[in-house]
Amino acid sequence: MRLMKGLTALTAVMAVTGCSTTYYGEEEPQANPTEAVTNVTPPQRDPADLQVLFWNDQQRNARFRRMEDWFAGLEVAPGVEPRKLAHGKPLSPKIAAQIRSFMKETNATGVMVLEDGQLRFEEYRLGFDKSQRWTSFSVAKSFTSTLLGAAVRDGFITSLQDPVTKYVHGLVGSAYDGVTVEQLATMTSGVAWNEDYTDPNSDVAATNHFVLEYGADAIVTQMRGLKREATAGEKWVYKTGETNLLGLVVENAVGLPLAEYAKSKIVDPAGFEGGMFWMTDPRGGNIGGCCLSLRLSDYARMGQFVLEGGPDVVPDGWFAKAGGPQVSFGKGFGYGYQWWTYPDGKFGAQGIFGQAITLVPEKKLVAAIVSNWPTASSNETRKRWVKLIEKVAASN
Repeated sequence: MRLMKGLTALTAVMAVTGCSTTYYGEEEPQANPTEAVTNVTPPQRDPADLQVLFWNDQQRNARFRRMEDWFAGLEVAPGVEPRKLAHGKPLSPKIAAQIRSFMKETNATGVMVLEDGQLRFEEYRLGFDKSQRWTSFSVAKSFTSTLLGAAVRDGFITSLQDPVTKYVHGLVGSAYDGVTVEQLATMTSGVAWNEDYTDPNSDVAATNHFVLEYGADAIVTQMRGLKREATAGEKWVYKTGETNLLGLVVENAVGLPLAEYAKSKIVDPAGFEGGMFWMTDPRGGNIGGCCLSLRLSDYARMGQFVLEGGPDVVPDGWFAKAGGPQVSFGKGFGYGYQWWTYPDGKFGAQGIFGQAITLVPEKKLVAAIVSNWPTASSNETRKRWVKLIEKVAASN
């Protein structure tokens, strides 16, 4: 069967206008497909209106909660047995007030805090509520990483030391020769990549050209043309394109789209209360580095599932490695397998415009936030969020 090929994440959001759900693996599908996954095909849109980075505040507020109205994807049914979130002791009025202030100052739409699996804080703003979903952006990367762990446990991926080219044959003869699956997961391939969305000559900006020119073959065509800038394993560079390759590795190995595999490996075992929407690219496979949508409570349930170790889904000890600093940036910050690591053992998933799942294992605490920041990224605001969660964890 024909090799599956992917599409770079955020630019895919700007480029995808529709697709089928046909997907292809290296072999016949090996995992059991589920009927609880359906195709979503939105109305045809003007491509100019799909430029997410250029949506105004009002458009973001309305569309971030209804991305399925704008982009094609797969809809996954809720968990078979939704996890109940029992109410625990409310956070102190002082801490709760600080969270509300942060939400107002940063244009957050929802925050939920769990401790030891119990609900301690839940708040919504800007017309968002517990029944609605919100887009994830790069929080999806950590879901893809979890599915990588599942594929390892299930035996679809033999080892993280396998070469990427074992699962994506189209990269044979490229700068990805000799790069391992683990190096892809830690973004240490040593392959040069420019992810500056303000630079019209960047690699991420060039993705639109490759999509228009090569369609379903865009990602492998583009990625195989990249040059090496460092020895594999020696240099970290953030590359959403490589997370899409990681998703492609999983899809080719398992024989299912990420969303379909996630039904039995994340949605059901984590006990999601609502459905999940995950965008697709021109192949009909899912965008590994971006763009699934969940209820706020299900982002928190994902955090709780991870905190508990993903029992019977990923290898034992998987999240100690995945959520540990495989790459260190100094002062306690680093990067694991598609998870960001913070001081004192904290780690989390994060996406542009203020989306995050933050875990404090020592306190058995999970904090989920969804937002509509006025700018796509802000290191200062991100650090403020981590500091705030430190205060929450230290409180009674």
